[in-house]
Amino acid sequence: MLNRQPFLMIITAPSGAGKTTLCRALTRHDKRVRYSVSVTTRPRQSKEKEGTDYFFVTPDEFSDMVKKGELLEWEEVYGYQYGTPRKNVEEKLNQGLDVVLDLDIKGALHVKELYPGSVSVFLLPPTLTELHQRLTRRGRDSRKVIEERLAQARSELKRARDFDYVIVNDSLAESVHLLTSIIEAERAHTERITKIELLEV
Repeated sequence: MLNRQPFLMIITAPSGAGKTTLCRALTRHDKRVRYSVSVTTRPRQSKEKEGTDYFFVTPDEFSDMVKKGELLEWEEVYGYQYGTPRKNVEEKLNQGLDVVLDLDIKGALHVKELYPGSVSVFLLPPTLTELHQRLTRRGRDSRKVIEERLAQARSELKRARDFDYVIVNDSLAESVHLLTSIIEAERAHTERITKIELLEV
């Protein structure tokens, strides 16, 4: 029997590379992983659900959470604030569950510093052309905003080596397979094992 410490799995990527979709698919595939739902001041989209996609709050409510230290990390992205509720993450870790975080680059680097034992993955789009097509297909942003996101992506790609692993998200099924392989390897890492016990049979 092995007892081990649960860990944070940080997924980051340029906007539109598919990190949220990958995180959701991972939690469906592996029931020992929980998804950390972020809090945001961004308006809710028509298909989004409170507490499932995000916790939607006002700017004043968000500021209050920051002042009270209720957020593990927070950043302003394209004019809206996003943060990770500290309580939700800590509760899941205390239950022995691994937690996957869907974060922008700055937030991911900050959490890496806070949790040295975390595992970080940088998700790449197959090409910038494909990234442009994905952003366009989402139908959420104007042409100007899409161009801003592409410019930001070109800059963010330079930070890929700051993370533990890199996955090219060409196929969702393949990306889930690769991410699951990383998680299984990390679960078996001796630094995470707190107890090894063999039963007499």
